[in-house]
Amino acid sequence: MADKENKCSLIAGPMRGLCEEDARRRAGGDSSTGGGITDGASDNVRDFAESIIKKINALVAPKDAWAPKSADSALYEPFLWLGQHLAVAIFACVVVVCGLTAWQGAPRLRQMGASTGWTLAAVAGMATVPGAVMMLNKAVSTAFTAAFDSNEATLFKAILHDLQHGADKDVPLAKLLTVSALVVALAPATLVFITRNLGILAFVCMAPLVLASLARGGDTTAVKTWAMRLLGLMFCPFALLLVSPFVTLAHGSLVVDTVLLLAADALMLRMIFHGIPYFGPQIARGARTFVERRTDNRAAHAVVRAGAPDVYEQENTPHRRRTVNTPGRAVHQDRGVLLAAYGVRQPKRPGRFTAESAIARRREQTADSRSTARTAARRSRSAASPPAPGGSSTP
Repeated sequence: MADKENKCSLIAGPMRGLCEEDARRRAGGDSSTGGGITDGASDNVRDFAESIIKKINALVAPKDAWAPKSADSALYEPFLWLGQHLAVAIFACVVVVCGLTAWQGAPRLRQMGASTGWTLAAVAGMATVPGAVMMLNKAVSTAFTAAFDSNEATLFKAILHDLQHGADKDVPLAKLLTVSALVVALAPATLVFITRNLGILAFVCMAPLVLASLARGGDTTAVKTWAMRLLGLMFCPFALLLVSPFVTLAHGSLVVDTVLLLAADALMLRMIFHGIPYFGPQIARGARTFVERRTDNRAAHAVVRAGAPDVYEQENTPHRRRTVNTPGRAVHQDRGVLLAAYGVRQPKRPGRFTAESAIARRREQTADSRSTARTAARRSRSAASPPAPGGSSTP
């Protein structure tokens, strides 16, 4: 015992207490705690991972947002005043125009009635936006927390379980990779926290200006675009739940859990900057190509072509295929939608075909021209050839 105490005296810091405690347990024959200092280190790793996971959850889906909670907030009140006066000004312009064109009769009366109703709805909706957004944010945070705490098949629960009962729980490298991935995941979580809060704040403050466009007569295009962008920001934490079906494939492997964690971070950041991923057209075109290559049945070809027809994508920048909108292009399109809701038409750049679409279209035009040339040549030969002898003649 003295030798062990002497050995522990050579250790400085908090590890000395663990060494002395382990020595006392070994001297007393207490084996109920298992491996002593080894199990203590394993528990410390799990506690550290659990603290990081709690911090990531708090950053990704916080209960409180930076957006104003009520319409009388000092930050939201100037935008509310501007939006209400803008809606009233638009309604006054509509009334003047309807009065000057009253000779048209019922259409102008219907327009003025629709503008009156939409103006009242817009002014009433402006005051309810902050409270509704705050309630929705709390609901999303509560649902996200409940989903991760109650379901054992979620990613973070699987990581905590595999740290104790995984197949590679005794491999130091696997634990190091998992803890390192959790530490690295703090950076995307912080970026998501800042982007979500700033984005929600901007969209809430912009709400009166967007809702004021309804006073023109009920054009809800700008309102729908604004609502979809706002909902995309608020529901982006649920991207972490999209990898839950793949958690069962890990089979208790910490390395696979680390890969899934990095994939979830990348998917969440993509949803922040590019919106919700939509792979439907790509999957449909892939299924059509698979069927066309595997069978020669015309009925099957007709079915897959009806389900996935040929579509030529329009693109402003040629020779570069684009599947999702970049942030700059998305902002440009949203600005165009908002200006169009107010009656201002934004000039559009001429669209061009992508390289792939231009090649496919050229091939089809070449095939059509060849078939047309063959048909014309066949008709000319049939017209120039003399009638067969002995044929019946018409009277």
